Amino acid sequence: MCSEERKNCGCIGEILKKILLLQKRDYDNDNFIGCDKPFLGPVLTSVCYNTRPIQLYNCSTGTPWSFSYTLSDGTTGTSDTFRIESLDDCCCTCRLLYTNTDTNTLANTGEYCTIDLNCCGAIRCLPDTSIDLC
Repeated sequence: MCSEERKNCGCIGEILKKILLLQKRDYDNDNFIGCDKPFLGPVLTSVCYNTRPIQLYNCSTGTPWSFSYTLSDGTTGTSDTFRIESLDDCCCTCRLLYTNTDTNTLANTGEYCTIDLNCCGAIRCLPDTSIDLC
């Protein structure tokens, strides 16, 4: 663990809270940019996006957190791209996403991971997208 003293999860936790609210469409119209942008999609009038994909980086090594997955057809892989699903104190539960090579878009693996935000030193937000959540 990078910091046992850090109990409020800092700015990464705050950003993840905002992303979670956006994905649930429970947000206000504050003016933010980047990860905090108060709407999903490239412009405010976009309504077809439901996910702001993220990558979280290990605070000790600087490398992205990644997890292996197995798709329903038996295909296996490793992913470092997530959709935040819930946030409980300093733990976030994320859905693993992968790049569908047929369409070159992100897709749902159907698998989840839980990450301790005390072990995260950085967050990277990828362009908003629509993910099949079933």
